[in-house]
Amino acid sequence: MRSAGVGVILAAGLVAALGNEDVLKRIQDPTQQVLQTVDYANTRYSRLDQINAGNVGKLQVAWSFSTGVLRGHEGGPLVVDGVMYLHTPFPNIVYALDLDHDGRILWKYEPRQEQQVAGIMCCDLVYRGLAYADGMVFLHQADTTIVALDARTGEKKWSVANGDPKKGESNTATVMPVKDKLIVGIAGAEFGARGHLSAYNIKDGTLAWRAYSTGPDADLLIEPEKTTELGKPVGKDSSLRSWQGEQWKIGGGATWGWFAYDPKLNLVYYGSANPSTWNPSQRPGDNKWSMTIFARDADTGVARWVYQMTPHDQWDYDGVNEMILTDQAVDGKPTPLLTHFDRNGFAYTLNRATGELLVAEKYDATVNWASKVDTDRSSPTYGRPVLDPAHGTEAQGEDVTYSGICPAAIGAKNQQPAAYSPKTQLMYVPTSHMCMDYEPFHVDYVAGQPYVGATLSMYPAAGGDGRTGGFIAWDNVKGRIVWSVPERFSVWSGALATAGDVVFYGTLEGYLKAVDALTGKELYRFKTPSGIVGNVTTYEHRGRQYVAVLSGVGGWAGIGLAAGLTDPNAGSGAKDAYAALGSYTALGGQLTVFALPDGR
Repeated sequence: MRSAGVGVILAAGLVAALGNEDVLKRIQDPTQQVLQTVDYANTRYSRLDQINAGNVGKLQVAWSFSTGVLRGHEGGPLVVDGVMYLHTPFPNIVYALDLDHDGRILWKYEPRQEQQVAGIMCCDLVYRGLAYADGMVFLHQADTTIVALDARTGEKKWSVANGDPKKGESNTATVMPVKDKLIVGIAGAEFGARGHLSAYNIKDGTLAWRAYSTGPDADLLIEPEKTTELGKPVGKDSSLRSWQGEQWKIGGGATWGWFAYDPKLNLVYYGSANPSTWNPSQRPGDNKWSMTIFARDADTGVARWVYQMTPHDQWDYDGVNEMILTDQAVDGKPTPLLTHFDRNGFAYTLNRATGELLVAEKYDATVNWASKVDTDRSSPTYGRPVLDPAHGTEAQGEDVTYSGICPAAIGAKNQQPAAYSPKTQLMYVPTSHMCMDYEPFHVDYVAGQPYVGATLSMYPAAGGDGRTGGFIAWDNVKGRIVWSVPERFSVWSGALATAGDVVFYGTLEGYLKAVDALTGKELYRFKTPSGIVGNVTTYEHRGRQYVAVLSGVGGWAGIGLAAGLTDPNAGSGAKDAYAALGSYTALGGQLTVFALPDGR
């Protein structure tokens, strides 16, 4: 049981010397935002409270800005020293906007990228945003080029290629400055790319370390007798032993999600994506370490612990969603926690120091691919899901349609980040309620070509009156939903919790919504020009609090509309699943900024 009043977030100021000092200093100032995650702990919590549950209903549009780009606008703007740094989807334009003059353009950076890069991006041309540290703004382009820009002038200070688009490698994720390094990931599992997490030296862009998701221990930066899973050493060749032959070389495990960092433990946390191919019959074994939560030493990249959530994934349940770090009481003891809402429909809470699994519960009642996760520490299957054979995708072989699987590959929650409030000790989670039919087929690997090996169709889960989304408050210690708000479509926006007891999120129809943090009661809504798949930002400028959000429908859920798809099977099953979206919104690319009248 949890003790009342305990639920302190992992404060940025803890052991300041162990983080990037500039980032830590600016995180302490809630008027600014230098990371997409708001803080290293990935809480997406703001200590600003000028806008609160009592007055949020008075919000008005203060100013707006057109990005000049269509497609899915994920992520959100940064705010540093009176300047807003804004990004777009491909071609990944960066704007510096003057907050003293309602977004006057100070400088613009427009990278040159080959148009062919767009053809290898799995699920829309999205980008999840910039990061700031040491007077530089960091951009990770779709073509995997990392660029450090002078924050005052936009001048390029250095750039480096993190991957090779000719092999199907691309990028959609943000980056995270940690100490003197920049942590970056890679996308491309649907093209057989071999996932890795890399650290570049912030000063000059040289590679400090790289850790792969699959392969030999030396490539994975795993110490067989020291790196643990659920308290036990993983042993020699833990990944190699879980793949047939050399399938690991094209085994996926991409790292296109979010990163978190604990300055006290000096550990970076992230998740790896699905194994390649989607056809499970072509890759016998657990396929380690795809679908895995990693805890790595920030200085060396060596893995402290790992935990594979979905061994031998049969459903494309990427494990890249955010890791939220909190310090809360478990059984009366203050405990460093990590909470992760996986696409597979289970919410996991672990001890982030040791990797011990504490809670694994369904946050969507329709989940049926597994009945539960075994949390009995004395059990030989501790930590593994208890599968329902009726909802696997390989029992009858290839070219067979497996029906009624929940959730769909799009997940009970996709990458859009949840938020945590230390005041309520609740997590606020955007969710999706979709099921699917899944048909695997044999596929041969060709570098730079799709390596998917399955077709699927998605449709609303039963019992939801056709609604495919929701927004929930979750108790991560007890493993239960506290309140839930149904939504017409999957919620594809990141959440933001504030000290004003307000939680913000956006909808695919284009509404910015504000709800009461304790009850979920809707307090405000505003229809923006296009569907919201971005993350809500709040900041303060000259004593006035603002809320900002990007509109621009897209992402996997909105790709049918964003890309004008006509094939029913296009968009990995999303085209028809979200066909009704076109009746509620249209393409766009706009930042909308809100404030209270006269700041009150």
